[in-house]
Amino acid sequence: MSIAVTRAAVEMEERAEDLSPYEVISLLFDGALERIDQAQVSLSSGQPTETDALITKVVGIVNGLRCSLDLEKGGEIAENLNNLYEYMDGRLKLAHEDSSGEILQETGKLLAELRDGWEGMSVA
Repeated sequence: MSIAVTRAAVEMEERAEDLSPYEVISLLFDGALERIDQAQVSLSSGQPTETDALITKVVGIVNGLRCSLDLEKGGEIAENLNNLYEYMDGRLKLAHEDSSGEILQETGKLLAELRDGWEGMSVA
């Protein structure tokens, strides 16, 4: 089993000293989406061990996004995001048993929507 390094991970490592918090979150979204794509390919190729490892990596990224929330200052938006990340975490844990890939597709769609919203924000 050989899991490729994501473009997002490479960029995080290369630019660790000069990434803004906004860019870190963007790269986490990108990395999660890259891992979802890799897991879908792995699933369709009949590589369950690799698929499970990739799903576990996505769970870690989603939990990293969740930990980045400031629930005290973020108000209702942070609470809603926390709930959505918790939902995705639960769904991804079920994805280990889902050979159809539907959970990966669902989670990928949610992450893409969040990333698009994040990218649409203006950074002050």
